Amino acid sequence: MIKGNVIIAGGGTGGHIYPGVAIARAVEKLYPDVRVTFVGATGGLEEKIVPREGFPLKVIPVGKLHHSVGLLTRLKTLVTLPLAFLEAWRVLRSLKPVAVLGVGGFASGPILFVASLLGYRTLIWEPNAHPGLANRMLARRVDEALLVFEEAGAHLPSRRVSMSGLPVRSTMLPVPRAASVPLRILVFGGSQGARFINKLMPEALREGSSWMSGIEVVHQTGPHDYAAAVAAYEGSGVSVHEYLHDMDQRYAWADLVVCRSGASTVAEICACRKAAIFIPLPTAADDHQRKNAEVLAKADAAMVCLQSELTATSFREILKRFRDDRSLIARYEQNVVKFQYPNAAEKIAERLVAGASV
Repeated sequence: MIKGNVIIAGGGTGGHIYPGVAIARAVEKLYPDVRVTFVGATGGLEEKIVPREGFPLKVIPVGKLHHSVGLLTRLKTLVTLPLAFLEAWRVLRSLKPVAVLGVGGFASGPILFVASLLGYRTLIWEPNAHPGLANRMLARRVDEALLVFEEAGAHLPSRRVSMSGLPVRSTMLPVPRAASVPLRILVFGGSQGARFINKLMPEALREGSSWMSGIEVVHQTGPHDYAAAVAAYEGSGVSVHEYLHDMDQRYAWADLVVCRSGASTVAEICACRKAAIFIPLPTAADDHQRKNAEVLAKADAAMVCLQSELTATSFREILKRFRDDRSLIARYEQNVVKFQYPNAAEKIAERLVAGASV
């Protein structure tokens, strides 16, 4: 029977926090005598999410170092790093964990670095094809790197590298069904929406109004563009939503998904075995969304459309291709299977906890 504490460190965005929560739940399920504690950054999104999910959270004072933030912010982070290392040491000495997992985000840096110095078992989990700054800096120090995309391994010179996949909700499963007569398109840009997509899709459909009878569209806009999208789609028959709480059912309904390509979204597409048109967010750190999408595109498992190259007219022609040639959808659905990693959370939990007892 394995007992003790495990630390999951990181945060900043839901793409880091929610997979961490999924891993924590898998640890609880597989190892009832192991207690999971999260470590995040003061003022980070994790302060809202982690306690709500029922896990204890300790915070350390650490900021961003990535080049996407201003020089003043980076200097402030550098000045406060000694305090962050001290707080990390205190957390580790208090919990004495059997293992520490970094899930990305600037909060993972100090705790993983100090844990490696103190001899604790340390792992990083990288959800993107191009690793974030924290994981790139930590790779040489940790015992193992767990990857979602094999391509990330070239940037993470860890002692051991293995594929793990990205945890998604257990309801995210492929649902076999015959292709519908109209092409069913699910459009979304994350919980906050994607302004470019929110403008592009109504314009593309408006220009091509004569062929709207051949498609059905559900569009989740997020809160900021909802009213404008409702007005833009008026009379088109498009189903517009500010937020979708039943994404598993929406995936099951769709023939084609139009979306960004953050790691969590890509993982859901793979888990549900869906054909997708990815429109990467061009301002994402290290251009990681484009790199995520290109991994699938190179395997003929999805289409990538760069935002800078899209117009309403060109996008309408792309949608017409999918409407008229369903074999393209079938090919993507078949090829995306190679990126499926069932039970990813459980496998990561086993590497984290059982690996510590070896």
